[in-house]
Amino acid sequence: MSAVLSTPWSASLGLATPIVSAPMGGVAGGRFASAVSRAGALGMIGMGSAGSAAKLAAQLAEFERDRARHGRVGEPCGVGLVHWGIERDPALLDVAIGAGPSLISVSFAERFEWVDRVHAAGSLAATQVATAAEALTAADAGVDVIVARGSDGGGHGDPRIGTLALLDAVLDVIDARAPVLAAGGIGSGRSLAAVLAAGAAGAWIGTALSASTETLTPPAAIEVLLAATGDDTVTTCALDAALGLPWPERFPERVIRNDLVDTWQGRVEELRTATAASDGTDLVALRAAIFAANRDGDHALVPVDAGQGVGLLRESRPVAEVLDEFTRAAAALLGRPPGA
Repeated sequence: MSAVLSTPWSASLGLATPIVSAPMGGVAGGRFASAVSRAGALGMIGMGSAGSAAKLAAQLAEFERDRARHGRVGEPCGVGLVHWGIERDPALLDVAIGAGPSLISVSFAERFEWVDRVHAAGSLAATQVATAAEALTAADAGVDVIVARGSDGGGHGDPRIGTLALLDAVLDVIDARAPVLAAGGIGSGRSLAAVLAAGAAGAWIGTALSASTETLTPPAAIEVLLAATGDDTVTTCALDAALGLPWPERFPERVIRNDLVDTWQGRVEELRTATAASDGTDLVALRAAIFAANRDGDHALVPVDAGQGVGLLRESRPVAEVLDEFTRAAAALLGRPPGA
């Protein structure tokens, strides 16, 4: 992709478009990150709830293999981790740093001791924030890139503030201290143009890329994504409670609603603590069924992460096609006079 859209931040990384692929756990593997970077954006490898140092090492190796297959060298890439995942498996951060990526994102963080280690390795440090106060804390800790992740986004996050309102608030307090990327609900060139026009240094895009042909997304999940609309999404802790995952309650998961969500949305505490539900359901057996469904890709029980822009996702395409479409559409809109 030739550069038709740029910001000072994206230009500083040599990107042809100011887009970063969100490090979606179970979706954003090495082949996907390679394809994103090859297309001129910043490709990220993500490790979420099921992440481990061994899995990260395998996906980093896949990134290098894919880059070699295409005869490419030197393209930037990034790694995205969650803070509680590092606490569970400290080697995750060791592996990420050892790979020498352009950017390492550690999100859902309340402490920032990792920033100095990332800087010492020559990588930029990034984190997602959900309030202006969190953005100031991150900037004070030396974080280089602030990701303003609004409630529109898919997967885990703080559901209180929408993307544009959050971006506005974060830009207001951060000023020029650090570049701010917008995340959540960016599903087309129109919404990309909107956040860039509002002052974002770039866009952090997940759902719109999650059905791309290079992702790790299973075919059954892609079918769910392509059939969904934005009003099919809901925030819930039901799956985390059923699987015993240690996500803080502050960060529910935006998913495409399914039978599990519809049945248990208002009864999450039973899933966390009881062996039998108030209606007599055997919760031990239910949890076993959910574990099996998670393994087998049964999305009647296991919901699929998606942001509110999912309704614009209509087909599975190579990621380069999606990025080119977004970039050209946004560039055309930003080149028009106001109101045109």
